[in-house]
Amino acid sequence: MDKLMDNPWFIKILALLLALLLYSTVALSGSKFTDVNVPGQKTTDTIMNIPVNVYYDTENLVVSGIPNKADITIKGPMSHVENAKAQKNFEIYVDLTKAKIGKQKVKLKVRNLSDKLNATIKPDTVTVSIQEKITREFNVDAEFNSGQIEEGYSAGRPIVEPSKVKITGAKDVIDRITYVKATLNGKTKLKETMTEEARIQVLDKELNKLNVAVEPDTVKVTIPVKSNNKTVPINVVRKGTAPSGVTIESIVLDTKEATITADEDTLKNPVNVRVEVDISKITDNTTLTLPVIISNGITKVTPQMVKATVVVNKRGEKTVSGIPIEIRGLSEDYKADIDNPADQMINLLVDGPSDSLNALKSEDFTIYIDLSSFTEGNHKVDIHIEGPSDVRWKPDKSSAKITISKTNA
Repeated sequence: MDKLMDNPWFIKILALLLALLLYSTVALSGSKFTDVNVPGQKTTDTIMNIPVNVYYDTENLVVSGIPNKADITIKGPMSHVENAKAQKNFEIYVDLTKAKIGKQKVKLKVRNLSDKLNATIKPDTVTVSIQEKITREFNVDAEFNSGQIEEGYSAGRPIVEPSKVKITGAKDVIDRITYVKATLNGKTKLKETMTEEARIQVLDKELNKLNVAVEPDTVKVTIPVKSNNKTVPINVVRKGTAPSGVTIESIVLDTKEATITADEDTLKNPVNVRVEVDISKITDNTTLTLPVIISNGITKVTPQMVKATVVVNKRGEKTVSGIPIEIRGLSEDYKADIDNPADQMINLLVDGPSDSLNALKSEDFTIYIDLSSFTEGNHKVDIHIEGPSDVRWKPDKSSAKITISKTNA
């Protein structure tokens, strides 16, 4: 065998025999087997929330009534069902390319799904409304929470930029537009002018939001804010009459000005801020804490209370006696004799502050008669009195009797 194996011709002949044997084996086996079709396992599954695509003339029409999503139930071989569920490479759609304006029922369709699968769409039919698309221009009204304005400040009319927007939608929806608003929802307290962007809201008369396209969909809103404060003097008003013998020399407030808060119209006019002091019961120097009284239209005043220092001077009476009567205005060619009062003096009953009365003397008064307009004869003339300004007086005589005669040459 070793010699045969070493012979190359022997190896070649052996290989040929083996090849012929293998060929005959395969040929005989192929004639004995047939193909067998084994059915696969079938199943049913539902795929939820598949987007619904709509095809229509988007430039000129508006379509409503199409659901955003639909559910599809598919039935068929398990492998195909699982593949469709995993890849979701099919489409649910509504074809409205040839639809007319108005309401109509349309069927939801599916495509790109394996022909080995049966599909059921839910909902399978919907009622749609196809309307003409129109665009109109509307003014924008700004809204903000008045509670945002800090106390003591007021807001002017909001400024909207741009003041108008273009709104596009179905004609019947555009006709329902009642309000186009830019609403600011800030919560920060405001005491200065503020500018913010606000999104446009389009509402009907019942404040329902409408499905329309807005261009632009945001605007700038400026709220002018200014102070409603003003500083004014506090007036002192005396009420009542001082008790007998008491003089109110001064009333001084510890705060002479107040800051008031009011609306703009009120601040344009003169305002009355005052402190009322009842002097009818004041007999000595005192300090009172009193409210600051405001007029109508003023909503706040600072301070609300002030201190009033009242300085009094008690009054009394005193008789000043023996004040001589002077003669004034008489020509050098005449002389005058005072017949009454015979002593040519009068007495004064003086009342005034006690401190002034204690230091009062007869020399503090000047009493005279003016004879510049009188001629020779007997006359009754008025008596004139000059004295300190802080006291009052009453003379025992208001006139004098005199005799005017020529002097001897």
